[in-house]
Amino acid sequence: MALFSKDLGIDLGTINTRLADNTQVLLNEPTIVAIEIDDEKMAEKMVSVGQEALNMYGRVPDNIEVARPLKNGVIADYVITEALLSYLLQQVSGSMRIFRPRVMLSVPYGVTSVERRAVYEAAREAGSREAYLIQQTLAAALGIDLPINAPSGNMVISLGGGATEASVMAMYGIVSAETLRAGGLDFDEAIAVYVRRKYGVSIGQRTAEQLKIKIGAAVPQDQEQSMEVQGQDQVTGLPRPVTITTGEIVEALQEPLKDVVETGRKVLEKTPPELVSDIIDRGVALCGGGALLRGIDKLLTKSLGIPAYLVDNPLTCVVEGTVRGLELYSVLQRNLPKV
Repeated sequence: MALFSKDLGIDLGTINTRLADNTQVLLNEPTIVAIEIDDEKMAEKMVSVGQEALNMYGRVPDNIEVARPLKNGVIADYVITEALLSYLLQQVSGSMRIFRPRVMLSVPYGVTSVERRAVYEAAREAGSREAYLIQQTLAAALGIDLPINAPSGNMVISLGGGATEASVMAMYGIVSAETLRAGGLDFDEAIAVYVRRKYGVSIGQRTAEQLKIKIGAAVPQDQEQSMEVQGQDQVTGLPRPVTITTGEIVEALQEPLKDVVETGRKVLEKTPPELVSDIIDRGVALCGGGALLRGIDKLLTKSLGIPAYLVDNPLTCVVEGTVRGLELYSVLQRNLPKV
């Protein structure tokens, strides 16, 4: 059976879920589901998944709920997560369930045994033949092709939508690490709060995200950009446009970015000096969607005193690393999360 079944890597993220085999990324969908709720029958029915569900966010009647089944990188709704994984696995493996795939899923460093078990069980119930877990930063290091097989230090900071992780690795294992259960969604919330306080206008999460992506930055930029968005006036309740600048986004993100810097600093503080010396020479690899924020490499370089750089594949290195993790399972096994 193993000859015909696929080996799949899954980056189960708060914002996006990606699936890959050993040749390519097969699927990249938002981790979001639309559910129709029937109060009379006390039942729920999945209406749409991924991008289609995301397009419905904030635009649905009362009987439909659009929900993210993961929060801060871990499962918040087991039933919805299982349904989501089942749908995505069927998309890439087809309906021939006799040849079920072997999968490896990424999880944040430091998740509890209950949280690990939830991910494992969801993957098994969704239709996998075997399921293994790997720490997100360890998967990222494999996907970036860092030399973590050697007794020298390598550092990765992964800035995800729901969690930020920093790890130092050597000999296929994690030497020191910290997980901040906050990420890109908290950046969006900080922008929305800033606009509400300064202009008295409420904007949604998706509008805040667009501001972050299109004109956002972690440090002041030479070229100031601006963007007009539509919001709801808090006094009149009517639509009102406001124009936001890059400098304002920088100001809005100062608090959540301090937490990211502090996470990296904590990891370095508990890392052996010999490994810190290696990291100074090699730099800190930045990955995840949050790493695309303009100037965040400069902010971390200045704050940590170590060069930080954006990797070539920041959005896909984790899922690519999970596939490689399956290939290296025999040597990684002792360092992977136990279920």
